[in-house]
Amino acid sequence: MTRENYLIDSIDQLEEIYDKPVGGSILKETSIINDDYRQLIESATFFAIASIGSEGMDCSPRGDEPGFIRILDNETLAIPDRRGNNRLDTIKNIVQDSRVALLLLIPGLNETVRINGNAQLSVEPGLLESFKVDGKAPKCVIVIKLKTMYFQCARALKRSRLWDATTHVDPAAMPTAGGLIKSVVSDFDQASYDSSLQQRQEKTLY
Repeated sequence: MTRENYLIDSIDQLEEIYDKPVGGSILKETSIINDDYRQLIESATFFAIASIGSEGMDCSPRGDEPGFIRILDNETLAIPDRRGNNRLDTIKNIVQDSRVALLLLIPGLNETVRINGNAQLSVEPGLLESFKVDGKAPKCVIVIKLKTMYFQCARALKRSRLWDATTHVDPAAMPTAGGLIKSVVSDFDQASYDSSLQQRQEKTLY
């Protein structure tokens, strides 16, 4: 039999090989930010945001100090779009299709927070001003209306040992940013790029 013979292509096939979800896996969903979820959200320093648009799907990392994911009310979040590479993949998608999904990480905690909702981009002056760091405001703010939110159990992070420093790779043994570009563009000046990267990033964090 070929590999294609073993591919799952229906919900019925999935449900034949997986057990039904039980108890808390369903009951934990909420569309309201209560005090417990508020504590998690305000402690998160990193999240990945998934979006979709005419060019396809995207999943982008975002990170900042605790509290950068701001709770406007019990069903609305505001997140500054900090400086990046200006590809604009995520925010272009949001303009075309408001659906987004977020996965929040809290350093040291194995549970994560999953959020699904609808996003808009705001350039309201007061909102931009409120997110200033070092005198620099974001170009826009991502405002997300929650549809559903729930915590993800700790199994994935436990298996990966994400917070265990003894498992962390040695950056010196990994390809550099310049090396990764050179692996695609053979005549790229890796040395110059890498030598200035750290200083350039520090100057453009905000």
